[in-house]
Amino acid sequence: MRSSVSINPKSFQFVLPGHKADRFFEGNTILIQSTDLDNDPWAPFTTYIGLRNRFFPFRAELWLKHNGTIPTRSWFLHQLHAYFPNDVGGQSLCAGGATALAEAGVPSYMIQAIGRWSLATFQIYIRQHPVLLADILCGSNSCS
Repeated sequence: MRSSVSINPKSFQFVLPGHKADRFFEGNTILIQSTDLDNDPWAPFTTYIGLRNRFFPFRAELWLKHNGTIPTRSWFLHQLHAYFPNDVGGQSLCAGGATALAEAGVPSYMIQAIGRWSLATFQIYIRQHPVLLADILCGSNSCS
């Protein structure tokens, strides 16, 4: 919901509602920090929020398309494929997130908890991503 958004000078956050894998229907707080990289997400997000508030000030939903409709999964994947190859999908983002966390030195048990993955699902990501596998085999920064 739009009311869950909090924007700070160096970060923004919002809440994703509960879903089928969320046993307690608590939702997830998404926190995005600004970076010095060229593809920093802070500016596009704040621009989106400004436009969204201007054109749809009385709508409660956070994510709206230009015509005021709520984006569907197929719409999102279509947009994703405009920037990435067709073999990139929602699961690619999950696996990429797990890899990014492993590269940042987050312990594997925490990555599994963050993704709320079962051990079987988590092991699939381990087999597909050498960085994640190396983190688990070597531990955080213990391999030379």
